Amino acid sequence: MEQGTLLDEALGSLHLSGRVVLLEDCVETSAAFVLHHILKRSLSQPPHSSNVVVFVAFAHPFSHYDRILRRLGCNLVVQKDNNRFFFFDVLVDCPDGEEGKNSDGGLVALYGKIQKTISALPQENKNCITVMIDDISLMEVAAKGSTNLVLDFLHYCHTLVSEFGCSLVMLNHDDIYSDTVRPSLILQMEYLADILIRAEPLATGLASDVHGQLTVLNSGKERSRNKLSNFQFKVKENSVEYFYPGSRT
Repeated sequence: MEQGTLLDEALGSLHLSGRVVLLEDCVETSAAFVLHHILKRSLSQPPHSSNVVVFVAFAHPFSHYDRILRRLGCNLVVQKDNNRFFFFDVLVDCPDGEEGKNSDGGLVALYGKIQKTISALPQENKNCITVMIDDISLMEVAAKGSTNLVLDFLHYCHTLVSEFGCSLVMLNHDDIYSDTVRPSLILQMEYLADILIRAEPLATGLASDVHGQLTVLNSGKERSRNKLSNFQFKVKENSVEYFYPGSRT
C-alpha cells in the first residue's frame, strides 16, 4: 500500500474547505505527524495554486516545522515567500497577553491578526485557506487556564469557516484531562469537528514495527453518513507508513 494512502482516503477530498478537523492524541502516541501530513498536503499543490495555510503555533517555533517539512519534501521558507504560508508564533506575536496588559493571554489580539491576514488575501486565495492550531492544551496556558477564553477563540476561528470557507485543523492532547470529568472544551471541539482523528497506542502494547493506531471518524459534509476508518502506522524519519491491522507479521 502506497504510504499516506490510507490516511488520505480516510480524510476524503483533497480539499478540506469548509471542514473542521480535530486531532486527539496522548503522551504515549503523538498525532503531530498527522498535522505535518495535512500541512504538506495543503501546500503540495502546484506553485500557482491559490491554497494558503495560516499556522498558529503554541508548541513549537517556525524552525521546528521547517525542519520536519523539509524532510517530507516541502520548503516552508519558499511557501512563506510566495505568501502561501503564514506563521504565527504565539510566544513572539502575542507574548504574555500583550505584555501582561490583558487577561486573555493575547488571544483576542491573535485572532485579530489572523482575521486581518485572511482579509488581506487576494480574492482567489480566500476560497482555499487552511487554519491550523498546533496545541490547544497550551492555548489554555496562554489564556491563564480560562476554558471560556479558549472556547471563544475557537468559535471566532470557526466563524472563518463559514465566512471564507476555510478549513480548521486543531491538535489537542486528550489525556491531560484524564483525571477529570470530560470537560466542555473537548466536548465542544468534538461537536464542531467534521473529521475526528485519534492517535492511540496499540491495545496489545509496544511493537517494533508498529507505533500506534489511528481512528478516523469522517462525518461527511452533510453529516448524514459517518465513515469510520481504523488503521495502524509506523513513523519513519522522512515518511509514515499506514497499514491495516493484521497486515504485518
